[in-house]
Amino acid sequence: MHFASWSASCTEFLPAWACRHQDAFFYLLPSVLLALLIRALAAMHPLFFFFRLAGTICHELAHWIGGLLTGAQPASFSVIPQRAGNGWQLGAVRLANVRWYNAAPAALAPFLIIVIPLAVAWWRTRGVWHFESFDLALAFLLAPQFLSFWPSWADWKIAARSWPYLLLAAGAWWVIKWWH
Repeated sequence: MHFASWSASCTEFLPAWACRHQDAFFYLLPSVLLALLIRALAAMHPLFFFFRLAGTICHELAHWIGGLLTGAQPASFSVIPQRAGNGWQLGAVRLANVRWYNAAPAALAPFLIIVIPLAVAWWRTRGVWHFESFDLALAFLLAPQFLSFWPSWADWKIAARSWPYLLLAAGAWWVIKWWH
């Protein structure tokens, strides 16, 4: 299907908001496909962890900054892959003051990484755009971000310490919703 005919029939397949942002979708598609390739290659041999480095740095920096802003006191930072059981740990941040109120924000901070590819796609697709060689380099930098924005299983376990906070937030939301 030609791009112009896809644009004309977009609303038949997707909601209107998705059609308004289809340029960003098509811009990010090579990065997403490259991310899948990197994931497969990294599973085959540790040498390919190098291609995940940009994402690992962003993931661990998100924990570091989240911990710093919430008072969790980041104590160490590493992006050197290490064997962990049957798998690999690509990086780690040790937080010295994890409490119920800061566990979820510090542990789930990598979710904010998804803003990086979305912001780049917005920047590169404003107005009329076409894929340039510079965009190929950006695709290699953005691909690891798609692999790193999801918190690890260990991150989720740390975030679970914030259940009272999440319960309070859900209760406040319900009260506000009920009150209005």
